[in-house]
Amino acid sequence: MTEEPSRRLLLVHAHPDDESINNGATMAAYAAGGARVTLVTCTLGERGEVIPPELQHLAGPALGAYRQRELAAAMEALGVEDFRLLGGPGRYSDSGMMGLPDNDDPGCFWQADVDEAARYLVEVILEVRPQVLVTYDENGGYGHPDHIQAHRVAMRAADLAAEAGWPIPKVYWNRVPRSVAEDAFARLAENLPALPFSKAAVVDDVPGVVADERITATIDGTAYAAAKAAAMRAHATQIEVAEGGGSFALSNELAQPLFSTEYYELVRGQAGGPRETDLFAGLNPDAGTTAGEAS
Repeated sequence: MTEEPSRRLLLVHAHPDDESINNGATMAAYAAGGARVTLVTCTLGERGEVIPPELQHLAGPALGAYRQRELAAAMEALGVEDFRLLGGPGRYSDSGMMGLPDNDDPGCFWQADVDEAARYLVEVILEVRPQVLVTYDENGGYGHPDHIQAHRVAMRAADLAAEAGWPIPKVYWNRVPRSVAEDAFARLAENLPALPFSKAAVVDDVPGVVADERITATIDGTAYAAAKAAAMRAHATQIEVAEGGGSFALSNELAQPLFSTEYYELVRGQAGGPRETDLFAGLNPDAGTTAGEAS
């Protein structure tokens, strides 16, 4: 019988590509270090805007199926073997941007019963028994209904899993410190003439930007920058990565910095130090509890 990895990381995301943009370097680093990295994606992104002209015929279920293949390619680039769709492929569909009629589709994730959706995630939690959960903040990072719902479902599932016998010791939200974002956009502005993008986004277009003091963990993924860029390129319907991998653009064609160092805010659990450089800091991997709580 294969021995269970001592470190187990669970990430919950809304659509294929969100994981690579937000956490690609972190996922690659932990996978390379022998941790079990599990990704749960809540929808297939069937309502995403498609960038390449040759793929713009894709829409609805056909786009979802294509994006599922993109997700598999991205996970291969990151070295992640365990990736799943919440409740199985097609259980919940993309809800579209906030305020659109798509939000009213009874099959979309935004309309899902939170407890019902959370129970699907609890099944994964009780199987994998992660010590660390990563997801979005209560605004989903930038207000997309599927991101907000992913936050609600992930946090509710953490509560239900605790009741069922597996309290997740540490829960983090994706973050970017404002000073880091500002510096990166300043450099991007200088480099813009050499990039394939004519305009740049602004700092507030980046999900999860907060005051620096809210950051509790920094994961230096510099060694995995190429893997992150490759994973993002795999999501070709949604992302264009510039040559060199230092910037990218979504369907709005506005350049953004590609961060190889990724940042987090601990919202549940005990920090392993004043500024963690390891999401598992302070944990006893054998017990799945903080060192101070181990029996």
